[in-house]
Formats: sequence, structure tokens, C-alpha cells
Amino acid sequence: MHKLLTAVLCIIICTTGLYAQTRKPAPAQKGAAPLTKLYIIKDKRYIMRGDQKPFFWLGDTAWELFHRLTREEADLYLKNRAAKGFTVIQAVVLAELDGLTQPNQYGALPLKGNDPAQPNEAYFQHVDWVINRAAELGLVIGLLPTWGDKFNKKWGKGPEIFNTANARVYGEYLGRRYKSKPIIWILGGDRNPEGEQRMVTVRAMAEGIKKGDGGTKLMTYHPQGNSNSAGFFHSDPWLNINMFQSGHSARNQKSYVMQRQNYSLFPVKPTLDGEPRYEDHPVDWKPQQGYFDDFDVRQAAWWAMLAGGCGHTYGNHNIWQFFDKDRNEPISVARTQWARAMDLPGAFQVGYMRRLYESHPWTRLMPDQSLILNANPEDGGYQMVAVSEDDNFLFAYTPHGRPLTLDLARLKAAPLLLAYWFNPRDGRTELIGTFPNTGKQEFKPYAAGPGTDWVLVIDDAKASFAGYGLKRK
Repeated sequence: MHKLLTAVLCIIICTTGLYAQTRKPAPAQKGAAPLTKLYIIKDKRYIMRGDQKPFFWLGDTAWELFHRLTREEADLYLKNRAAKGFTVIQAVVLAELDGLTQPNQYGALPLKGNDPAQPNEAYFQHVDWVINRAAELGLVIGLLPTWGDKFNKKWGKGPEIFNTANARVYGEYLGRRYKSKPIIWILGGDRNPEGEQRMVTVRAMAEGIKKGDGGTKLMTYHPQGNSNSAGFFHSDPWLNINMFQSGHSARNQKSYVMQRQNYSLFPVKPTLDGEPRYEDHPVDWKPQQGYFDDFDVRQAAWWAMLAGGCGHTYGNHNIWQFFDKDRNEPISVARTQWARAMDLPGAFQVGYMRRLYESHPWTRLMPDQSLILNANPEDGGYQMVAVSEDDNFLFAYTPHGRPLTLDLARLKAAPLLLAYWFNPRDGRTELIGTFPNTGKQEFKPYAAGPGTDWVLVIDDAKASFAGYGLKRK
């Protein structure tokens, strides 16, 4: 009977074109209406849409989007990201790269006299256009009111222009202007709020935004590298989502550490890595150490998600700055034209991750490393697992393709199991088969080695979500 079921499932997978389908981009979410009301159910670790469906945050760092691109270029970029399955575009109003002194592509500066209380309407009309176009494509803008050097220079161009009073006024202006748009507010901007005065300034901006939009939008905080919003604002009621930045300093950076810390905090809040190692970024800013590649992207993403993320942000070193050798100088040894960098492999692969998650009731997943029974050193091949709170499916990630020995007794709701390997590099699946749940079981991928990562999926063989994208009849 088990062999027959396996054969039937294999036939269904092949005849429905599953292998081909996994290579297609995830479709954009149609219509902005469900996305204008994003909310969080109390004591839950994920975001909901206005149509009562879970919202998977799949972000891209497009920090200079409003500042460096024309409308035609922004449209090209946004359509590319929507087609790949991204859901959140993280962009900055007062940009990092001479954002106060160098106008946008239409000759407009954001502020009059560098005064946050005097926004320039021409500049914000362009911001409006980009936000509206994103909404038409089913994208949410993760909107940073300012880059962090405008309230904590520390490094970068600056200048510091914010104080408690004008931060509140500026926040209220933005909140009122974008009250009806699909927006998630991201305060901070690669800076920690060092000192009491800066903490007060950030809180004043949050208060202004809340007053302007009536408290209808979610809000988070983007800290600097190897830092965590929870360390500053976890107890603040305006902080709906915790965001950390695992950063760009090393390969095998343990992105799951801060994710685990946030997952265990009270009050419960969703959490995600808002800036992991960028694809095509020099390791630790030193080209002689090589550049992060698509494996680095996947490893950071799967580690963070299986540690309890409400989603994940991808980044590409050329795209955040929209590097164009004919228009601007490269920042930190950028080397690829942004329009070409849009199709580097990591951008496709995070979309495959989203598709696998959304083929299951993913909001019910809980991290549980106790299911891994084999030796599991915390190196680049560190394995992670998350299991459904209903005890009927799990995902396990093995970055170097090492065998996994799992305690399947936890899946007590599933006496008959279906197992398959999901290839996070190309989105394809390899069916292992069905078998009775007898507890301990070893699974060995058919290829191994650094960069040869796999996701093991084990389902209740009788569940409707069995199989990647497969709906059983």
C-alpha cells in the first residue's frame, strides 16, 4: 500500500508539471486592498493581511530607490521583484548617499533648507509615484523615513538634522501622507539610537507617524550590523516587529542567534533578519576574502526562517545602491550593474523558499532542535529543524548536505509519512517516499559538500498540503 501511494504521488508530481512549476517565479499578490491593512494577532509571531491570510515578508533592500532611479527604472525594478515573489521593498525617503544635497533624477531635493518640517512637494510626488506603482504590483513598501546618519551620524554623510520636535512633525507628515497606502514603517536606518536624546528622537518620530496615520500601520526598527531592535525598543508599544541585522562581516554568520533571542522574548512579537549578508558583497568589505554568493544568501535565509522568522529580507550589494558605472561611483567595491544584478541566483532562490513555506500552513512551525539526533556542530553545515505545532509536518535544513537523523516520534499526528528533498538552489523536489512513522529515521541527500544544501520536508502522507505545491484529491 505504501509503495502504491508513493507511486501515485510521483505520478501526480510529474503529470502536474511540478518540476517545471518550481522554476517559475511566485505570482505577485493581486491588488493592494489586503495589504493596506497588515496586522498582528496578539501573542502570534507572524503578520496577517487584511483578507485574513498570513503575510510572508520577503524583502529586498532597495535603499536608494527614491533617490537614484527614474520612474521607468523604478518600474523595471519593481516588476522584476514582484515576478520573483518579493513582497516588501525596503526603501529610504532621506537617502544615505548625499540624500540631502544631491537631488533625485528629476532635480528635486527632499527638504527645503534641510529642515524636516519643510518637505519639498516635488520630491514627495516622486515618492508617491513609486509607492503607488509598487501597490499596483502587490508590493508593500518598507518605508524608512530617513537613513540613520540624519539623527546619529557616527559615519557617513549626515548631517544630523533631527531633534525631538522636528522628528515628530516630520513623522506626522509622512504618516498622514501615506495613511491609505500599503506601508510598513521602518525607523532607524543602519544606526543604533546611542544616548538618551537619540532614543527620545526616535520615539518622537514614531509618535508623529502614529498620529498621522491613526496607528493603522505596522512599525519596526532597522539597527546597524550585528544589532537588534529588541535591545532598544522591545517593550515600546509602537514596535510591532523586531528586526535585526546579521550583517556582512563574515561567512557562516550565525543569523539564527538573534532570531532565537527574539523568539523567546515577552511580549511576543514577530521577528526577522532585515539585512543579512548581501549577494555579491565583499566579505567583511575586503574583496581579497571573496564575495558572498547565492549559498551565503540561502544559508542566512534558511537559518533565520527555521529559527522562527516571520519572513526574511534578501539583499544585493549592487541593488541597494543601484550601482551604475555610467552614473555613480561604486560603494564598497560594488562590481555589477544593478539591472544585471537583479537576476543573480540568490534573488530567485529566496522566492523558492517562500513558495515552499506557503505550500504548507507555515505559521504553525516552531523551532525544535531536539528532533535532530545526529552530531550537529555549529559550523557552516549547522542543521536546523522546525516542526508544526499540530505535529504533522516539519522542515529540516542541512547546509552542507550532511545526513539527518531525526526523531519522528514528535510527528504523532501522522502515522504515515511522506518525505522528499527540496532543492533550495533550483526549487525542484526529489521524492523519498512514504513510510510508517516508527520514530528514529536517517535521511541522506544524494549529493553533499559545502554549498550543496538541502531542505528535508516530512508531511503527514494523508494531509492536503503533502508535497511542494501539491494538492491531493
